[in-house]
Amino acid sequence: MGVEAGAQAARSRALAVLRIRSRALAVALLPAAAAVILLAGGSTDHLVGPFWHAARWAMTPLAVLVLLAAAAIALVVARARPAVSPTVPIAEDSAPDLYRMVRDLADRLDVPAPSAIALTPDCDSWLEDRTHPAHGPPPAADRDEIAGMRGAHRRTAAAPVLVIGSPFLWWMRVGELRAVLAPVVAGTGPSAHPDIAAARRFVRGLDAAVAVGSTPGRCPLTRAVCASVGWVARLLLRSCREHAAQMERGVAAAASERAQAVDYGLRIVAQEQVGLAYAGWDRLLTRVALPAWRMGRWPSRLDAGVVAALTELSRRDRLAEGFASRLGERPACDLLEEPGTVDGAASLLAARLFHGGPAEPGPDWAPVDWDEYPEEVVDRKWRTDAARLHRVLDTLGVSHTPDPTTQPADGPTLSRILNHLSTPPPGPAAADGEQAPQGPPAADDECSTAGAGGNNTAEGEAEAEEPAENERTATLAAGLTAELAREEATATPAEQTAPDAAFWDDATLPLFPLQPPRTARELLADHVTAMVCCAAMDTAGATPGLDWLDGPSLLINGERATDLTPRVLSLVEDGDPAPLRTWLLESGIRPEKPVRLV
Repeated sequence: MGVEAGAQAARSRALAVLRIRSRALAVALLPAAAAVILLAGGSTDHLVGPFWHAARWAMTPLAVLVLLAAAAIALVVARARPAVSPTVPIAEDSAPDLYRMVRDLADRLDVPAPSAIALTPDCDSWLEDRTHPAHGPPPAADRDEIAGMRGAHRRTAAAPVLVIGSPFLWWMRVGELRAVLAPVVAGTGPSAHPDIAAARRFVRGLDAAVAVGSTPGRCPLTRAVCASVGWVARLLLRSCREHAAQMERGVAAAASERAQAVDYGLRIVAQEQVGLAYAGWDRLLTRVALPAWRMGRWPSRLDAGVVAALTELSRRDRLAEGFASRLGERPACDLLEEPGTVDGAASLLAARLFHGGPAEPGPDWAPVDWDEYPEEVVDRKWRTDAARLHRVLDTLGVSHTPDPTTQPADGPTLSRILNHLSTPPPGPAAADGEQAPQGPPAADDECSTAGAGGNNTAEGEAEAEEPAENERTATLAAGLTAELAREEATATPAEQTAPDAAFWDDATLPLFPLQPPRTARELLADHVTAMVCCAAMDTAGATPGLDWLDGPSLLINGERATDLTPRVLSLVEDGDPAPLRTWLLESGIRPEKPVRLV
């Protein structure tokens, strides 16, 4: 009953969408019908006279214009390329076991099997209609049962494509993946209904027409025509939006109800794995992959990294205990013939979607394995950031030593950073030889403030010294922001899309930015941390490392340094170097020694 109720609700909403389409067609034909009536009345001498003659002259051109406009809009709606999700296609010969599992699942659900399978670098799965001619080549001729009858295989009759989140294949077991995909595959049943398929095509066509109307870079006349088409498409979309949403809810309800009988108990457990995989994937992208992408490297085994990240999470978090025991079961990635190749393609697509990198590897956009990540990414990132920090200090004219008469070191040092960002002590001269902060107020000021209360003088001095304390930090942070912006502006632009053509606009990349732009203070804290790590590696024998949950990490005597960040923030935000100097002393790091930069 639940399946039939959901499907019936979806069909009724689909008919409502099609009725809106019919009404729009009727409105477009109304002037033509009036013109035909007037012309027929004139030819039969029923509608004669100056009024009817003028009406015929006015209505006939109007009907022609409306028909031409309606034909143009219908052509744009029919021919406009609907949006398609960027995915990695999986051919049947590269994953026969996966296709077999999906077909068996469709047979158990008594629904049509998906026409193809594709992977997306995200923790989600859905069905996607790709029957539009712009979405791919026509079906092979040898698939037709009757030779020469190409028209017998209609593109619109093809089942939708099953899109699977690539992290699911690596983290989930085969049974869990089948349970998660059951309600998704069950959606092919309602999708095969002619009314629902027609309503979906109409809505997708309107959405594509709106995109065509908003495309920039056209001549004024074409832009005006496209704007008119876009206005009509938006009007129709607003009219059928509610019906289309309710139709999709009905399809989802019918699919979910149909999948209840397939691995229901296992599906409850698998949903927990969906949330865990999403948490691990988000952490891996933001903490591990993003630093590599910024360095011009893209990790080529992101999906395998999800397993490592979630295994590390299960080791640290008591709530995740027991998940690691699942690793003894057969993973869903075994359903692929070459999981490494598929993982590499999904990883490259993830870099393109979330960071806007080039579509193909190159000298400035090379893959990196996890074993090479500490040296290729972490070490280079720290030394590059430290070099940028010293370049900005050179631009600002900051001395290498507190005393100009002292012989400077042979290279850049951490002491230069500490001395510059430290709050200068009160007095006529600052610790680093620069201009001292504002001294005591003048005698007139002292007299005027003393009459109001003894504490006012101290408060006034504190307020006067506060800008001086933050001035160096703000100036250095602004210089770093400007320097980084110049580097990004002069960087090599992303290469063009691959020859097989993508169905999204390169100008909008990245489609899903992972993090908002870093603030100037955050940028400065990252650079100071990088300089501290360089000093630790060059003077104390520390090594760069990779933490699956936190990204680049500093290893001192084989153990991860977890208490560095608050000490750096104390220096950057408060101008207090004492916590960081104490940590450096305890770790055996020599801030006065020069470090190697890139």
